[in-house]
Amino acid sequence: MTEMSETKKGATNSLAPMMIIGLLFFIFGFVTWLNGSLIPFLKIICDLNDFQALFVTFAFYISYTIMALPMASLLKFTGYRIGMVVGLAIMAIGALLFIPAALSAHYAMFLVALFVLGTGLTILQTASNPYVVFIGPIESAAMRISIMGVINKFAGVIVPIVFTGLILSDLGDTSKLSLSENEIKILSERLIVPYLYMTGVLVLLIGLVYFSNLPSINEDLMMESKKDGKDND
Repeated sequence: MTEMSETKKGATNSLAPMMIIGLLFFIFGFVTWLNGSLIPFLKIICDLNDFQALFVTFAFYISYTIMALPMASLLKFTGYRIGMVVGLAIMAIGALLFIPAALSAHYAMFLVALFVLGTGLTILQTASNPYVVFIGPIESAAMRISIMGVINKFAGVIVPIVFTGLILSDLGDTSKLSLSENEIKILSERLIVPYLYMTGVLVLLIGLVYFSNLPSINEDLMMESKKDGKDND
């Protein structure tokens, strides 16, 4: 009876951290898949050719390569939970940068905003992935990883729907659009509200992670866990 109660208690205690990490994995998918939806939009308002449009995705993903080592060093200093807070804060700054980019319809500013978003996501993903293992029994870690993967892919499904509904719903065939300068300005400013919403969500997640009961994880704890795993083999 006592063992069953402890099992139920452990499951209950891991539910809240599991939901928090699940939200973060949803954010990973949402922000990542949003790049594809941005391309036709930015081709219109910035008058991009196909080669320039490729940089919309490139500016985001190159941040993973450039910022991987600096962010890893930062995690050693902050620990993983505070690292997630830092990552979310950087992403919030990136989302806010879309506002002046949208107001000016300036291609380079959009690329900078995407790079900052990618930088925040780099540290956030690095910091949050170990929690999938640490927030529950090691025996069920594979199941939790699968669940997080489903949540991540689900975000990829709804991003085009949400983006199209908020931004492109009444534009028709974007490949045939010929807009005046004023119409392009109005269209560009449609990005402001969605990215303000994104900033608000990220700020809420900062508070949620910071004040949560997520365990503190650092490099020493991860090395100890790996050592224990080898000893048990």
